[in-house]
Amino acid sequence: MIKDIKIISKKYHIKESNKLEVALKHGAYSAIKRGFEIGSNGIYEEVNKSGLRGKGGGGAPAGAKWKLLLKPDARPKYLVVNSDESEPGTFKDRTILEKDPHLLIEGIILTCYAIGANNAYVYIRGEYAMPAKILQNAIDEAYNAGILGKKVMGYDFSLDVTIHRGAGAYICGEKSALLESLEGKRGHPRLKPKGKEPEWYFGNPTLVNNVETIASVPFIVENTGDEYKKYGTSESPGTLLFGISGHVNNPGIYEAPFGTPMIDYINEFAGGVRGGKKLKAVIPGGSSCAVLTADEVKKATLDYETMQSLGSSLGTGGMIVMDEDTDMVAVLKNLMGFYHHESCGQCTPCREGTGWIDRTLEKIIKKEGTEDDIKILLKTADTMNGKTICVFAPAVSTVVYNFIKKFRSEFENYLGQKNG
Repeated sequence: MIKDIKIISKKYHIKESNKLEVALKHGAYSAIKRGFEIGSNGIYEEVNKSGLRGKGGGGAPAGAKWKLLLKPDARPKYLVVNSDESEPGTFKDRTILEKDPHLLIEGIILTCYAIGANNAYVYIRGEYAMPAKILQNAIDEAYNAGILGKKVMGYDFSLDVTIHRGAGAYICGEKSALLESLEGKRGHPRLKPKGKEPEWYFGNPTLVNNVETIASVPFIVENTGDEYKKYGTSESPGTLLFGISGHVNNPGIYEAPFGTPMIDYINEFAGGVRGGKKLKAVIPGGSSCAVLTADEVKKATLDYETMQSLGSSLGTGGMIVMDEDTDMVAVLKNLMGFYHHESCGQCTPCREGTGWIDRTLEKIIKKEGTEDDIKILLKTADTMNGKTICVFAPAVSTVVYNFIKKFRSEFENYLGQKNG
């Protein structure tokens, strides 16, 4: 039985929980007092002690990223909240924006105070028109109540929060491409620095964190990092808003502690595979994660380390469930059509490779392929891996390789069967 733990989603069942009046009645902004009492360094220490990891896909320790912003610097510092959430199969951050935007604002206040930033930007994907409107209403309420502005809740700290709408580019979920877009330029990823350093917004030190990561901060500050570590595993502490879609009876967003058995999550929260059919495969963390077979799912737990041991990744916890009747070749073709369209085109292996794979899969789907086409898919995937600026192409390479490795017979069944 999965423990019913609600850190992020505790207000989701409350009517009009996105409104300030309702949120305040249920504990909103209660962590601010302790945050200002323990000071900026105290907030950082609690977050670092908690083991909080980034919940936007990478899983990097939040404390390590924050520490890069704590060095004395005469330049202004910024917080950028990544709410692009354009990964197929992922829709958890949207629920925070819609159901508890004041939790995010509370987390923004505490984070900005900790790193010494007086301006925060929330970068929201262009398609999220309604969530953006709800968040803006919450921000307006916070300004009118004195929660944001020149004196945050009466304390000697000023903070402005601004929403920036993206234009629908998948690549802008990558933090450096997001910052390029925020600066008004084409959303192309930046070259990674040789050493550890913060991100840069117009040449100023900047922290980029995912929506759910920032929304986790109020609980940690109010209840301590040790309390947060009571949930999850030693290496993956806390909870995640796991999303589940596809061939299940109850698709949706359900919060669970890291380390939860994947098969239990599918059966208990999502009601199992629909129609009483057998499970065939699951993409565990959004479409760019390596697919898992049913046998792998049965021994998998929902944490970063286990997923890595299975050759996949937890990503954003957006599970896509497929039943026994799923055509895995058609699934890969659907995914590659998306990635072909969304490649930003900056790097040749990615720009040309995604198109080549997409066209080769179309040839196979039409039953015009040969064994050489499967070899071409694998060779092209290998060419894309590790030879580009960002992780887009390596992720696509991993997806292609794993689909063919684990379901090769389905690809071979399409060969030598010309339509006629």
